[in-house]
Amino acid sequence: MKEFIKKVIRVIVRTAIRIYFAIVYRAKVIGTENIPKEGPLIYCGNHRSYADPPLIVVTAKRHVRFLAKEELKKNPLFAFLGVVFGGIYVKRDSKDVSALKTTLKALKNGECVALFPEGTRNGLEKGEKVKEGAAFFAVRTGAKVIPVGISGGGKPFKQMTIKYGKPLDFSNKTKDDLDEITDEIMKNIIELAK
Repeated sequence: MKEFIKKVIRVIVRTAIRIYFAIVYRAKVIGTENIPKEGPLIYCGNHRSYADPPLIVVTAKRHVRFLAKEELKKNPLFAFLGVVFGGIYVKRDSKDVSALKTTLKALKNGECVALFPEGTRNGLEKGEKVKEGAAFFAVRTGAKVIPVGISGGGKPFKQMTIKYGKPLDFSNKTKDDLDEITDEIMKNIIELAK
């Protein structure tokens, strides 16, 4: 698909999603002034529902490529959106070298990626171990991490809020600090999601 056509479709889809969130969830967006206008970014949010990725896509102020589970490609709508928005599909529970290389390349090119450290919806509640991917990418590329907290909106017409925190800079850290970095990212996400 030609890049120009993708851009046009992105504008149309973003507008439709924005209207949907405004009407159905009365979405409130806080903290977009914290998002740098340039340079690579890693958006990291809490993951509660299928609404989370599109909410970040339409409020993040920049084009964002999501890391998503490979199974979503089986759904024609998600597969189409993955092509249009440059989704990076990950084989869960395996060392997916292709997704790793694609993400590192995107960040080194100054792009933005988004992922959920919980790894799955409501991962913390399910007792899942938080994934260190964001910390790894931040250390390897020097990209800043933008913590994102999503709250409310459990049902239609209940207000949903998305808060963007201040950028976290881990450029002075090493791979030995991944646990510490992951803990700090999650602490910020949890605070923003309150």
